[in-house]
Amino acid sequence: MKLDIIDLKILKALQENSKISNIELSKVIGLSAAPTLGRVQKLEKNRVIKSYHAFIDHSKVGLGFTALVHLSLIRQKTATVSNFLKQIQAIEEISECLQLTGKYDYQLRIITNDIPSFEKVLEEKLGVIEEIGLLETSVVIASKKNSRIAPLDYKKEIRLKG
Repeated sequence: MKLDIIDLKILKALQENSKISNIELSKVIGLSAAPTLGRVQKLEKNRVIKSYHAFIDHSKVGLGFTALVHLSLIRQKTATVSNFLKQIQAIEEISECLQLTGKYDYQLRIITNDIPSFEKVLEEKLGVIEEIGLLETSVVIASKKNSRIAPLDYKKEIRLKG
């Protein structure tokens, strides 16, 4: 499947505002409502659009502390990695887990209310994961950019992978 310019316009518009109505979206991309809806449904069916979310201001809901935790596992065996990932999935304060190259194996983004609640996550949740060997924490002072718009070339066709 290929994404043409119209599909890419739809993706950009929905990333900017997922609450846009189908009528408004059709005006933005220059199609009538029915074919616009059909294209959106095709993008959803092909899992190009995986879901729609509200982008929350964490500080307004009491989640004013963010830390990045870099860690390495004690070994890279399949069972060790699998056990680690299973336990990480269960920790709701971890909003992101990235597998890395280099000095560390993973980076976790942890969002909590404050330092004491972060310390509790470190001690009571990460501290009991036996697969973790090395751990280093960086506190996020401020987020200067947090874009949710994919850096695609929105002016030329893209062939979907997988």
